[in-house]
Amino acid sequence: MKADVITLDGGKAGSIDLNDALFGLEPRADILHRVVRWQRAKAQAGTHSTLGRSDVSYSTKKIYRQKGTGGARHGDKGAPIFRHGGIYKGPVPRSHAHDLPKKFRALGLRHALSAKAKAGELIILDTAMMADAKTSTLAKMAKELGWKRVLIIDGAELDGNFVLAARNIDTIDVLPGMGANVYDILKRDQLVITKAGIEALEARLK
Repeated sequence: MKADVITLDGGKAGSIDLNDALFGLEPRADILHRVVRWQRAKAQAGTHSTLGRSDVSYSTKKIYRQKGTGGARHGDKGAPIFRHGGIYKGPVPRSHAHDLPKKFRALGLRHALSAKAKAGELIILDTAMMADAKTSTLAKMAKELGWKRVLIIDGAELDGNFVLAARNIDTIDVLPGMGANVYDILKRDQLVITKAGIEALEARLK
């Protein structure tokens, strides 16, 4: 499929042939959902923790005699039934990550790229380079180009000035080709890929 290429100042820079294996698929929500769920689960801290019966700071002395009180039998005040007692089967620190085949993750990235292309939210940029690292200049360019919440994917090497200029704009994210992922692509309104970024993605997903 053909796509127009633009420059940062809004000019035209010809066109480019996009690989249908990356940008021409019929997007499947189930595949995208599985990959996003895998990403978010892997990123989850899993530091939730509660004190169990053996962790609470209480004496383990038997609180009253076993028989003859007319009440239930108890061993110590750390039992879950008592106030400030240990939590029964509460959450403990653990990893939420689960396995997902590498080929399936690559398939999810292809479907994410195709979803943006089909929705008309894909923009091909000639280069993401700036002479000066000025945030105000990039913000003005983005406004003139109609970019609202965008993810910019470049090649293996990012331009230092461009990264510095974009760093203080919360509506612009910049990633190298190897950092492209399904979650970041889908959560932004528009996807901007440079020609170097196209080559990097094609090499990565060949």
